[in-house]
Amino acid sequence: MVIINIDQGCLKGKTGQDYNGRRYHSFLGIPYAKPPIGELRFKAPQPLEKWNGIWNATKDGSPCYSMDLRQEITGSENCLFLNVFTPTLPEEDPQLKPVMVYIHGGAFTTGSNSSEVYGPDYLLTGDVVLVTINYRTGVLGFLAMDDNDLEVPGNAGMKDMVLALKWGQKNIQQFGGDPNNVTIFGESAGGTAVHLLVLSPLTKGLFHKAIAQSGCGLLSWSIAKPCYKELAEALECPYTEQNKILRFLQDLPIEKLYEGQQKLSDKYTANHTRLIGPIVEKSASNDSPFLTKQPVEILQEGSYNKIPLMFGYTSDEGLFFQMIGMRFEKESDVDFETFVPNFFKAAKGSDLSKSISEKIKAFYMRDTSENLTDTEKILKLQTDTSFMRGVYSSAKHHARTSSEMVFLYRFSIDAGLNFGKLAFQMKAPGACHADDLGYLFKTSFPVPVEPNSIEDKTIRRMVQLWTNFAKTGDPNPCDGTTWRPVFHDEVSFLDIGEKLTLGQDPEKERMRFWDDVFALTPETTNY
Repeated sequence: MVIINIDQGCLKGKTGQDYNGRRYHSFLGIPYAKPPIGELRFKAPQPLEKWNGIWNATKDGSPCYSMDLRQEITGSENCLFLNVFTPTLPEEDPQLKPVMVYIHGGAFTTGSNSSEVYGPDYLLTGDVVLVTINYRTGVLGFLAMDDNDLEVPGNAGMKDMVLALKWGQKNIQQFGGDPNNVTIFGESAGGTAVHLLVLSPLTKGLFHKAIAQSGCGLLSWSIAKPCYKELAEALECPYTEQNKILRFLQDLPIEKLYEGQQKLSDKYTANHTRLIGPIVEKSASNDSPFLTKQPVEILQEGSYNKIPLMFGYTSDEGLFFQMIGMRFEKESDVDFETFVPNFFKAAKGSDLSKSISEKIKAFYMRDTSENLTDTEKILKLQTDTSFMRGVYSSAKHHARTSSEMVFLYRFSIDAGLNFGKLAFQMKAPGACHADDLGYLFKTSFPVPVEPNSIEDKTIRRMVQLWTNFAKTGDPNPCDGTTWRPVFHDEVSFLDIGEKLTLGQDPEKERMRFWDDVFALTPETTNY
């Protein structure tokens, strides 16, 4: 047992052992904001007041109320907790360590910072302090209303993350972390959140580097639209006035509110704009909007936090859709209009939508020397439209508008710790969405790791790359390989497979196709 003092009071933590057998300290379930309940439901988080006594920080805090991977409802509204893991405390080592703050994925509708899923055992061998945070998901974190006076402009879940980062600036030194050397990183929706935090005016000085894994602000599912009308209708709300709708929604039991959320048509197709997730706020809606322009506009202007960045994706991201039951066996099963990105604002059935869908079909389903099946061809299309293209384009935008280094990777290893495939019991070959997480975090899956196995080597490589970047903004050196940054006219990348391999212009032919597609209208040329 270990006790430390932070800004709000005393914490009691516990100790564990990292991947190399070295002791570390963990502090779990630390509250960083007032419980967002009652009149605070849907609103920006409020700073936490001090507590009396000693807070028991030896078990995870509650996740946000949602359905987990086991398809079971879990969590509560009182979910704004974070975990801190540190190799040493200041009295053991006065040298402050780089801080890495992880933001979990889950489509902005589920997920948590559970220490069973995101165990620190691997990353702490890189001599960093690790923080993992909860934030509000679903409509609890992303409901937005038009009436400025109601103080529900949207992005409450994103503002949770901002407040957690502010908490870190005040308190992380007590855990041996350096508040002047903070790296945020996240995967999937967490990767998108990381990128949006980089683009937000609210975060200046709160972090100094960022890693966006399989997510960014230029994906069709990254930016949503307000859904309060649809939610009110789904819940048979008797009111039309916004203030009465808000009161109705705030008074509902969380179980009923979640039932309404589940009735919303929140699809993952490229042509659909989601109803749950970050939004572009009205600039005059409040004193501190999180995001007031589309990400592509911010990137064009270069009006964001200029810091070193890493972007990446897995080689077969599209296997995600097999996870959620959207597997296609043959070409005739596919409605190619659903792959027309919503950036075109082309209504399904319109001439533009049909024209683009025909181009997509002709390109991805053509005969190739690779002898791919229809399923494999569609998998590449799903990989590109939902993940890879946006990541690739984001890296190029930053390389053009920032003087800081931007790195791009492709994760292609297919081995025993691939997280997405373990979680969904998938046997298909390739590196699936979320597979990289199993080599950064110790999970609860009982997979033995033998010394010098491909799993062991990949853990050590990933940890070195990620923690090198956190320390200096440059992931080199690793295995004697020099990972070159991206330039606006030269897209270098690192393939993380059984070996580390340098490459140029990932998925070159496919990205050129999308360059041509997005050039079809003036509004989409920068995607």
